[in-house]
Amino acid sequence: MTLPACPQCQSEYTYEDGDMLVCPECAHEWKAGETAADDEALVVKDANGAVLADGDTVVLIKDLKVKGSSMVIKQGTKVKGIRLQEGDHNIGCKIDGSPMNLKSEFVKKA
Repeated sequence: MTLPACPQCQSEYTYEDGDMLVCPECAHEWKAGETAADDEALVVKDANGAVLADGDTVVLIKDLKVKGSSMVIKQGTKVKGIRLQEGDHNIGCKIDGSPMNLKSEFVKKA
């Protein structure tokens, strides 16, 4: 039996892990028989490569300047209840009650 190529990176080196198929090159996991429509969902990864989901809590890994302000958000700030969105700044959240957009490369999953 031949296993299907990874739907995310097209690698042919996939393997079975229980009822899941796994790609060793990009770490994508999927169930056998999933359709391509399932793979079109927004996938956002943090600085360490962990997949983020709506409602997750993340921690900033570096100080970030707020554009148009003298405010700086400090490293280690915990952000609860994130929302994933399309675009360059793919995390929507509130920090100290103010709406912000962050890049996922500057956060890690808590």
